[in-house]
Amino acid sequence: MRWANLLVLCPVASYQLAALPFAALFHHLSASRRLSPSARYVSLLAGGCLLATTGAGGYAALLFVPAAASVLVLLLVSPARVHSWAFSLQMSWQTLCHLGLRSQGPDPQDTRSALVLSAVMLLTQKVTSLSLDVHEGTVTLQPGQGVLQRALPLCSYLLFFPALLGGPLCSFRRFRARIECPLASYRPLGAAARRCLCALALQALRAGLQGHLATAQGVRSVWAQALLFKLAYYSQWMLDEALLEAAGLGPEEGQGDLSGSDLWALETSNRVSVFARTWNKSTSRWLRRLVFERCRAQPLLATFAFSAWWHGLQPGQLFGFLCWAVMVEADYRIHPFLRARAASRGAKLLYYGATWLCTQLIISYILVAVETESFSELRRLWTSCSSILPLSYSLALLLLPTRKGKQN
Repeated sequence: MRWANLLVLCPVASYQLAALPFAALFHHLSASRRLSPSARYVSLLAGGCLLATTGAGGYAALLFVPAAASVLVLLLVSPARVHSWAFSLQMSWQTLCHLGLRSQGPDPQDTRSALVLSAVMLLTQKVTSLSLDVHEGTVTLQPGQGVLQRALPLCSYLLFFPALLGGPLCSFRRFRARIECPLASYRPLGAAARRCLCALALQALRAGLQGHLATAQGVRSVWAQALLFKLAYYSQWMLDEALLEAAGLGPEEGQGDLSGSDLWALETSNRVSVFARTWNKSTSRWLRRLVFERCRAQPLLATFAFSAWWHGLQPGQLFGFLCWAVMVEADYRIHPFLRARAASRGAKLLYYGATWLCTQLIISYILVAVETESFSELRRLWTSCSSILPLSYSLALLLLPTRKGKQN
């Protein structure tokens, strides 16, 4: 194993690591009151613009244009219509970015398009979350102030560098409270260092397993690929949260994307639905608020379909997320049926072990499908023996009674 490779986990991670000392410096200056609130907003905004320009070059314009347009919409459109305007403009722009950059063809040496797409997707989360807050009246944009005074916090929130390329969604209310009243007693470096060490340990584990799992065949091959994908995601989420912690903008307890308890819950869960709610928790909460709670017909299917749209609508993503929706719906029917028949202790242990194994294999199948970038690879996955279990789960939708009520 090349240990030097662990210092650069991926293009996004390398920029996150480079930004860590600047995030710690920002928190130190803010907590010691050496920066005024306006200077804090400007510092975060300038850092975001510099990070975007450094990482994406000319592609950074694809991020700055929708950010500026969103600020204008938030300031000029009435609260009753602001969310529909912001949502339509941002998702239209993001879709055009996905289609335009994909048409250029993949270039492994050029990471700029991947970086800017990641930033645009996170911008969509912030824009739609803030527009919903304004629409629902939980956030007011201080109409008595001047235009520049109102625009500065918005621009800073949409482009602040600790959450530009990754990290859990931070609400505008929490962001504004932490900038205007930073916690002097808060010591973020310890939490940030622990998360960095966890990220490094997970990436080391991934590098160590990569060679051993390369020879897996059949169902074990799909499980091995998914395990490597999960470790990469876990390490990246840990690093994302470390950067936010270093800046003093870390998520509240239980509001981040990944903690030790979340990691345990993900890997020991015997429910596909529980895995879906725990995986990338801030995005799950955002999707629930944006789509699930506002959709009257087929909210579960609509939520996963929108997730596929938000991720880019590539063939593997479309198939993977729609498959995930079917698996969650089947999960809601299968478990009550099986629990009612697991009366003895031995039957309960068998029920948990069998459903845990099924959950692991189904999630592995979905992750590999989502990460598949070509029709030929997706067709090989469809026709493999790994499809037997998802097809068996799908039969539950025909054989078991329909669930009542609206699930989370």
